Amino acid sequence: MDEEGENILLEENYYQLLNVSKTATPEEINSAYRRFSRMFHPDKHSTDPIKQKWAEQIFNKVKDAYEVLSDSHKRAIYDTLGKRGLEVDGWEVIFRTRTPREIREEYERLKREREERRLQQSANPRGTITLSINATDMFMKYYDEYEILEDSAVIPSIEVSGMTIQQSIDAPVTLRNTMTLSGNISTQNGIGTGAVNVCNRNLSSEKGWTEVEFGIGNGPLVGFKIFRTLSRLMFLNCGTVLQFTPRGISPSLISTMALQLDAHSVGYLTYRAGGQSGSSMTSIYVRDSEKYHTNTAIQIGNPHSFISLNIMRKLPQHDMKLRLALKFGTFGAIAEYGAEKKVSQNSSVSAAVMLGVPSGVMLKLKWTCSTQTIVVPIHLCEEVIPSAVFYATVVPVVSWLVLKKLILDPIAREKQERERQRSMEANHERLQEMQREARATVELMKETYSRIKNDEEKKKGLVIIRALYGKLPSGASSHDIPEPTGDSISPESPSPYSEVIDVTIPLQCLVKDTRLELLAACKSELPGFFDPCAGEDKHLTVQYYFHNNLHCCTVTDKQALVLPRNNHRIKNRS
Repeated sequence: MDEEGENILLEENYYQLLNVSKTATPEEINSAYRRFSRMFHPDKHSTDPIKQKWAEQIFNKVKDAYEVLSDSHKRAIYDTLGKRGLEVDGWEVIFRTRTPREIREEYERLKREREERRLQQSANPRGTITLSINATDMFMKYYDEYEILEDSAVIPSIEVSGMTIQQSIDAPVTLRNTMTLSGNISTQNGIGTGAVNVCNRNLSSEKGWTEVEFGIGNGPLVGFKIFRTLSRLMFLNCGTVLQFTPRGISPSLISTMALQLDAHSVGYLTYRAGGQSGSSMTSIYVRDSEKYHTNTAIQIGNPHSFISLNIMRKLPQHDMKLRLALKFGTFGAIAEYGAEKKVSQNSSVSAAVMLGVPSGVMLKLKWTCSTQTIVVPIHLCEEVIPSAVFYATVVPVVSWLVLKKLILDPIAREKQERERQRSMEANHERLQEMQREARATVELMKETYSRIKNDEEKKKGLVIIRALYGKLPSGASSHDIPEPTGDSISPESPSPYSEVIDVTIPLQCLVKDTRLELLAACKSELPGFFDPCAGEDKHLTVQYYFHNNLHCCTVTDKQALVLPRNNHRIKNRS
């Protein structure tokens, strides 16, 4: 659990405290406040000094929540900055001089300025290392006609055929000017090259920027680029480079126009002229949706023309992307398939198999960590043969599964457990206080609980039989709660599981007019709840009667819940 998560854990959520949504109207907030103030008012518990002390403490929290959420100015700051924002010096003046919308805009402006200052201090390094490996000897061995064959030479020859290292850093000079220094060195079959470039990008207006570039490598070069937003849906990007070589000046030009076709689609038209890549005209159609990303391109030019199709399937629930690409042109044909897996917040790995004519079979491995990338293309065979395709597909999958099972998963579990223990140790006293407060809250709720339960029983409404909150055992569900037989299970009876608390009384007290509604937020912040297993995934399991029929359901910690529901009903068991 990170520092932000710990702060959220220990800071009261005013909306959850009153069990209202962030879009609640003033009337809904007033209604919730009156309900909880009647439940926790100290005068109702004056006969017991201990209960009265707890009631006063909880009532003051409810009152604080109401005072913030019922004031539009304070509520705007709370929604934007949280509870700490209300304690910042200077906001009191803003309370009286600005509307809620202006407060949010002021915060966004200050946030942008902080981000700009952070960018000024950031070098933003980016780098790519490409290591090309020639392993064609593994599947198709070639012999020189003069080579003397020896029986002992059974180990295939695998060699590094090339390497490229690229690196760049940004140096923000002003809020509108950024200098970029980049360089690359490469070697291919014993021949090496290198280049160093420096450019300055100037944000000329909100609609565009200009960039001037100078470099040295295969002779000096001078470049100029311009970007301009033509309309809300269209932009233009143009650039030219003059390369000075021993054979003379080699000019090149590239121009791209883009048009937003709809909410998910963009079309590009690119023209290239001069330079080593020749001249061409390329039309690209890109569509990006929630589940798919597709890219279709047609290029007509010299020396190559082609048509290509790329399809990417997004699997966010598995942090994975699947990719398929086809490309046909004057150079031949290429088919590519692969997968990308997100390993952590800032790193990912991917593997792709390329089948080409006449290029053969190639396995491309890629590892990305933040802004640094390592690419390893392995040339397996110069022809497309089944054995090379099979091993290029199976070996990366098996290797990943073994690596994940034996190394990555244990490391992730150990890290999660270490962070959980650190969080619990750092907040132990505060968590103990929250538990004592939750138990005291339940004691104060008992009178209200009995009244609401009796009212619901009389009209055969919503009666909570038992509710458990916390870390349920793997595979456990609402049906695993012991089925009640008369009054054999009381709200105070112990939970059959560890790291689980009984929240029957708090839930019944939240029932209003035969309806219970919980928001899509952490339930440990509800009155009478606390977190029994900080840092762990939690569930809420509820067993209830409605119209004298038994119902059961289980939801995750941050999942909304509305009772009753017909699909919760349990059919009579024979």
